[in-house]
This record gives sequence, structure tokens and C-alpha cells, in this order.
Amino acid sequence: MNQTLKTIESRYTCRNYDGCPVEREKLDAIALTAVQAPSAMNRQPWEIVVITDKALIDEMDAEAMNALAEREDKTMYERIKERGGKIFYNAPCVFIVNKMTDTGSNWVDLDCGIVTQNIALAAESLGLGNCICAMMAIPLNGANGAKYKNKLNITEGREFGMAVLVGHAAAPGTPHTPNMEKVKFI
Repeated sequence: MNQTLKTIESRYTCRNYDGCPVEREKLDAIALTAVQAPSAMNRQPWEIVVITDKALIDEMDAEAMNALAEREDKTMYERIKERGGKIFYNAPCVFIVNKMTDTGSNWVDLDCGIVTQNIALAAESLGLGNCICAMMAIPLNGANGAKYKNKLNITEGREFGMAVLVGHAAAPGTPHTPNMEKVKFI
């Protein structure tokens, strides 16, 4: 099996980081793979924001947890509390993939999904835990969303697409079991 297939096979959703900073050369390598992603008509309708300010990540984490606690349905809040009470699992780095809303393309979400997958697989290939995480939308679209968008320089014509948490795993994880029944050959 080649290295790419091994990386895909071994990747799992990490929900427990040791909080230690990730080496800058690894973050640069991951960022490069993000912008190397293909896109429809090569429009590249994305903007990547890499957050390494742990205090800011923790602040946004607390904001998200508070917002979940205020919801009538407490299911998600309770689930995160059972996993340690941190929505970003103590990750020291978050890659945010912002969608450019002014491209005229119908494929922006798909294109940003490809970028997200590149980030996750690159992190795995470098021995880093990672978690594709839509929950960053909570603080970015919440009561203090404008403040966070300003801190992250998310300007007009851009909106949150997806985030990938990246860091050193606190403990090893297990990939999900593939279900080949989901595949049909015609």
C-alpha cells in the first residue's frame, strides 16, 4: 500500500489534544496543501485563517460552550461535557476555511470541502491529530461573532466554511471502520 492510502486509512477524528504548540514548519506545510487543492475553474473560492493563539482559541471555545448551554436542547452541550467540556478539545491550532461568497460559483462548498480534506490528510501525514469541526460557526455567528471575525480578519464577502483542529494528540485514536456496503459498482 502506498503512503497516501496509509495516511487515509490511519486518519481518525482526534478529540483529545495535549495543547502543545505545533511546529511552524508543519503548519506551513499544511497551509501549502490547503492552497494546492483543486477547485472548479480554478477559482479558489477560499481564504485560510490559521489560528495559533491558544488564548483566542480557548476564548472562542468558552463562547461556544456558553452558547450550547443556553440552547433548549442540551444534547450537544452534554455530549461535549462528557468529552472533557472543550468544544475544540484543547487543540493548539485551528485552520479555518472561509468561503468567498462573491465568486459566482455554485461549487464553493465543494471546493472548500476539498481544502478541508487536504488539511486533515496533511496533518495526519505529519503525525498530527486533527478534527474536521463545524462548531467554529457557533462563536463566529453568535452574539460576539463580529468581534471574532474582526480578530480573525474575516472581511465582507467571506463567511465561515469549515474548520480543522490540529495538534499533537494526547492519546492515540482509532479510525472508524469502513463500511464497504456504501460502495456500489455498476
